[in-house]
Amino acid sequence: MAKMYQINSGKRMGNRAAGWMIDLNLAPASYYLLTVPGRKSGKPHTTPVILVEQSGVRWLVAPYGDVNWVLNARAAGKVTLSRRRKAQVFHIEEVGPETAAPVLKAYLQSVRVVRSYFDCQPDAPLEDFIAESSRHPVFRLVPVTQG
Repeated sequence: MAKMYQINSGKRMGNRAAGWMIDLNLAPASYYLLTVPGRKSGKPHTTPVILVEQSGVRWLVAPYGDVNWVLNARAAGKVTLSRRRKAQVFHIEEVGPETAAPVLKAYLQSVRVVRSYFDCQPDAPLEDFIAESSRHPVFRLVPVTQG
C-alpha cells in the first residue's frame, strides 16, 4: 500500500532548499518553482516541482495526489513556472488515464523519491499506471500566448 503524503517541518525545509537550488540554477533542468494563487485567499503559493517532457510536450505530475497546489491549480486553470527568476505562465489541462499513464511511468522512472507514494513499480506495465492515474493527476502545460 502506497504512503499518504503529509507535510512536516523536514519536508518544508527540503522544499525551501530545493527552491534555492532552482533559483541558483543548481537543480536539474526539469526542476521548476510552481506558483499558483490560493483558491480561497488568492495569495500566491510556491512549491518545487519536477516536469516530464515527452515529444515536445511538458507535463506536470502530482506525485502526492490532490495536495493543495493541485486543488489551487485546478481552481485557477493556470500556473506560473519559474527558474532562475524567469517565469512563464501556462494553462493546465488535466488529462485522462490513458494519456496520463506513460507520463506517470516516465516520472516514476526518473524521480526515485516519490516511489513509495505509488502502488506500482517503475517497470510495471502501463495498465498499472492507468490505475494509478486516479490518485496522481497529470496536467498538460500549454504556454499562455502574449498579446
